[in-house]
Formats: sequence, structure tokens, C-alpha cells
Amino acid sequence: MTTDQKPEVVAVCTKPYIDIACSLGEGPYYSEDTGLFRFVDITNKKLHRFHIDKGPDSLESFDTGDAVGVTYDIEGVSDKYIVAAKYGFALMDAATAKLTYIAHAWDDSKDGEGKLERMRFNDGAIDPAGRFFAGSMTDNALHTPTNEGGLFRLDPDRSVHRVIVPVFIPNGLGWSQDGKTMYFTDSPTQTIWAFDYDVETAEISNKRAWYKVDGEPEGAQPDGFAIDEHGDIWSAVHGGSNVIRLRDSGGKGVKIGEVKFPTRLITCPKFVGTELIVTSAQDGSEAEEHGESRLLNGRVFRVNVGVRGAKTRKWKGTA
Repeated sequence: MTTDQKPEVVAVCTKPYIDIACSLGEGPYYSEDTGLFRFVDITNKKLHRFHIDKGPDSLESFDTGDAVGVTYDIEGVSDKYIVAAKYGFALMDAATAKLTYIAHAWDDSKDGEGKLERMRFNDGAIDPAGRFFAGSMTDNALHTPTNEGGLFRLDPDRSVHRVIVPVFIPNGLGWSQDGKTMYFTDSPTQTIWAFDYDVETAEISNKRAWYKVDGEPEGAQPDGFAIDEHGDIWSAVHGGSNVIRLRDSGGKGVKIGEVKFPTRLITCPKFVGTELIVTSAQDGSEAEEHGESRLLNGRVFRVNVGVRGAKTRKWKGTA
């Protein structure tokens, strides 16, 4: 498809699947081993979880103590998750959501006094070798975000590495099917960036703009994303009421489809079979034209898009 063709409207979602008013719904994850789908409310420090076959009636909620941005399963481990939380990387007890930190990201002695407390983790992903990448940003519950964040990597041996510093608001992250390209979203730049990636060493190089959000409402930004079985990226557009399907064409992302939603602040999609389950956030806009959006802000949506997601990876570290 060329850039001057109109993208296909893959689906239109008109009502929520889970009628829960998250402040900042994020981090959707589906565990095929257990059938459990989970997501977080970062601001309210909650983990929500339900069984995919039983639906919303099976929803259970847990206090996480600290803000948690994203969770992943651990290879060979069933009673703990690996998570990116307020202060760094942590193990989460699967039964209680209690956190046990294994590594902090920031060091006040090196990064300046108050940096650890001022930041929190946001989105993340597992690379083809089982390393956990996650981005840290200014904790917007405390301060207005600035360009002081970073993308970090937790290796299976629990060593922590700084990958990209600084960044503004790190979001969607993933890899091409051959593992040779890493895609990374820094939301306020309105851009999904691409890097050459070495799976053996985890080194990145050759940063370039892959897709810039345009043609969306003013101020709309790319947020979290999921990757399908064909290697296409399905990116939430925060402020755009949609998830857009992007395909690589000659080293650039081309918008080939979209899914529309009844609320503006769509945050992150996750595949379950051929369906997307999508989180959203509260809409603080008082504009009259956003009144309808506010009625369903923070809800979780479910919609069939007719394509399956790429296989979900697990962290290959030890718990």
C-alpha cells in the first residue's frame, strides 16, 4: 500500500469490554499458560486480572503498593512476574501482587539528588533473547514530564544497562520478525523510532524515524503497541481514539489500517487470538467536544481484527 491510499478501517469498537474506570490503564498482557489476562492502572497502583474464558465476571484486583508500568511472565516460573515499577525492576508475587525489587534504575549519587523518587517506569518488552527492556519517565503523578527519562535493559543475570538516555515518555517497544530492527516509541516526539539491533549483544545503532503520527487530531501521540504475526505494528494513538496498523515499506512505517474506539485516550493493545484487548486512560479535557469521550475513558475494550499476534515472549532470568 502506498502512503496516498486511504487506510482500511479494520473495526469499530463502540462499547467497553470491562467497565472499569482506570486512571491510567496500561500494560496489557495475556498468559497462554494460565489463560489469565492482566493489565495495570499505573496511577492508582492496581493490578487487574481476569480469565479470558470467563470474562469480566472473573475480574480480580490487587494493590501493587508502587506504580507498575508493565508486567511479563518469567520462563519456567508460575508464581511470580517480572515487572517494571516505580523505582526499577521487581518481582511481583502472582498471588498477592507484592513487589520485591531486584534492581533500581537510577542512582541519586550519579544522576542527581531526588532522581530515583522523581521517576517511574512506563512501558516495556522482551527481546528475542529473553532480555527485559523498559522505559523510565518523570512520574507524572508528581511532576510534569520532561526529557529526563531513559530506556533500560534487565538481562537474565539481573544486570541493568542504560540503553537510551535521555528520552521523554518511553512507550511502545518491539522487534521485527528477524530480530534485526528494534522499534521504540518516544511519545512527545510523535515518532516511532527504528534502530539496527544485534540480538547477540543487544547493541543498537543507526537511529532513524520510522513512523511519525500525522493526520490525527492535534496533539495525538503514539503510545503502546503490539506486533502481529506478519510483523505489522498496531500502535495505540493517545488522543486519537484509535489503534493504527503500520507496515514496514522500504524502511518506513506506512499506515494501512485502523481500529476506532469511543474514547480518545487509547493507551496500549494486546493480542489474544485474533482479538485486540485495549486499555485507555482518563480524559482530563474539559472541552465540550470531548464530553462523549469522557463517558468511557479508562475502560478496557475488546475487538476482533482478523489477524493473530506474534508469540508473546517471557523473561529468561531467574526468580
